[in-house]
Amino acid sequence: MHEDICFTDATGLASLIRKRELSPVEVVSAHLERISALNPKLNAFIRVAEDALDRARESEGALARGEIWGPLHGVPFTCKDSFDVVRFPTTCGSRLFEHQVAREDATSIARLKRAGGIFLGKTNTPEFTLWWETDNSLFGRTNNPWDLNLIPGGSSGGEAAALATGLTPLGLGSDVGGSLRMPAHYCGVVGFKPTHGRVPLTGLHPDVLLRTMHVGPLARTVRDAALGLHILSGVDDIDPWCIPMDPPTIPAATSTLRLRVGWLADGPISPIDPEVRTVVEKAAESLQLMGCDVEQVSLPILEETDALAIPAITGSLETGYYFEPIIRGRESELSPVMQRRLAAPWPDVRRYCKCMADWETLRWGMAEYFRTYDLLLCPTMPLPAYQHGLTELQIDGHLIKARQKLITVNPWNLTGSPAMSVPFGLSSTRLPIGVQLVGRHFRELEVVQAGMALEEMSDVRHIRPPLP
Repeated sequence: MHEDICFTDATGLASLIRKRELSPVEVVSAHLERISALNPKLNAFIRVAEDALDRARESEGALARGEIWGPLHGVPFTCKDSFDVVRFPTTCGSRLFEHQVAREDATSIARLKRAGGIFLGKTNTPEFTLWWETDNSLFGRTNNPWDLNLIPGGSSGGEAAALATGLTPLGLGSDVGGSLRMPAHYCGVVGFKPTHGRVPLTGLHPDVLLRTMHVGPLARTVRDAALGLHILSGVDDIDPWCIPMDPPTIPAATSTLRLRVGWLADGPISPIDPEVRTVVEKAAESLQLMGCDVEQVSLPILEETDALAIPAITGSLETGYYFEPIIRGRESELSPVMQRRLAAPWPDVRRYCKCMADWETLRWGMAEYFRTYDLLLCPTMPLPAYQHGLTELQIDGHLIKARQKLITVNPWNLTGSPAMSVPFGLSSTRLPIGVQLVGRHFRELEVVQAGMALEEMSDVRHIRPPLP
């Protein structure tokens, strides 16, 4: 029974709780037991909320009085260790922030709690959330639940691993260059990056790279991701990046779609693993069967601009300036990855200005694309999960630097576009493969509708990872 509870999605749990078919105490207890059993091998959780059961009892008492706190009444949720949660340390996976205890909740945490959610704990992240492998010198390495020898991705790798194994029904992550979608792809869950400015960044750390930072949900179903985004959206009168927009609606599943979709699995985002390409092609065919107007596109704007150089150059300057006073005299406490990254020389002003100009060109180019198309369908990542610690990757006969794989996700942080990774296939080694849906600004509804359609037609929606 516990496994049935732990693999019911958040929307389903909320419904069962409201109908008194499950109690909040049963739900939280089941998840706590599963965390205790599986986390030692996964290392997804770094801290469990000691008051989770007390909060579940309060939730149960409220239900007995006829009170419903919100759409997540009695449902547990988690977050990566970069969000402020009152009385919890916000370490960002770094010894430098080991004793930084939050005095209040991040806006996104407060909203999930006000919706009736029960905070279950924090999950692992790479140092400062600025790497694609979830490993740090404070809590160690998180493993992929499909194969413990493989990466779960980053920086929301702890969240994705926990979701995939039923340790949590709903997760909160951030995405500055793929950090929601990449681990979703590697672990076989849904990662949803909303339009930049849709969800406040207040209480998210470190408060750097805010022009490309997004807060969004991770979930096991698209409907849960849509529900999470609905709860998280809206201004808080603190975050200056947040734009006053009504929260996106949560659509019902439909058997037909009338969307214009371009799909891409080669050209400027090459090399792509042949198995990944096959999954993207199948997703394109599925959307066409649903009634979408689908065609293969080339996206020359990605060939005209170097979408990996832009964040590398502009980001190195911004992170260097931000962290310089924080790390001074404590460089030896940083992880080796961050020591190398923050010791790199800053770019000269001419190179920086060139990247800023290219950034604007990319934004305008994608705006032009979305005058014709509603969505872009492309790989989330160019290959399935791979071994821990690799700095070079073999993809379809090509040897590339590991950073180059970000070409499939990073451009949509630069454009601020909404983007979702949906699990849609398995590799020959039975590793999950996600496809990515990129939409127009503040048109998350279309992304969700297409995501629901793909999920319904997916062969892997009910497949669970092997128990670690």
